[in-house]
Amino acid sequence: MIDFFSSDLSLWGLFLSSLLGATLLPGGSELVLLGVLKLHPDLFWPAVLLGTLGNTLGGMVTLGMGFMLPQTQQLKHVEAVRRYGTPALLLAWAPIIGDVLCLTAGWLRLNPWRAALFMAIGKFARYYLVALI
Repeated sequence: MIDFFSSDLSLWGLFLSSLLGATLLPGGSELVLLGVLKLHPDLFWPAVLLGTLGNTLGGMVTLGMGFMLPQTQQLKHVEAVRRYGTPALLLAWAPIIGDVLCLTAGWLRLNPWRAALFMAIGKFARYYLVALI
């Protein structure tokens, strides 16, 4: 049974879990990260980096969904994101509000490259701290 959870398959599972967990779909990838590290402690950095990459890409999907929303409707938390700009996406990792921040950033048409940078920094910090547990 343990052979089923090879290092490659574990990393792919973590990537997919972190990507989907950062979209509007429910789910989290922290337990998957901890499971991968329990089975493969030597994969600390690949797991943290792939989790960060997947979660950032998922956040960018949500940001892209915000780009597609018509600006005729008002979204919650717009003023906070407008005031802080892309640095607000340092909190994109946070449950519930992270999705709202990403969606709002897209709706506001914030710079996607800067958004990805701040998202990645925040998400990396979270995965790194979770991995240290």
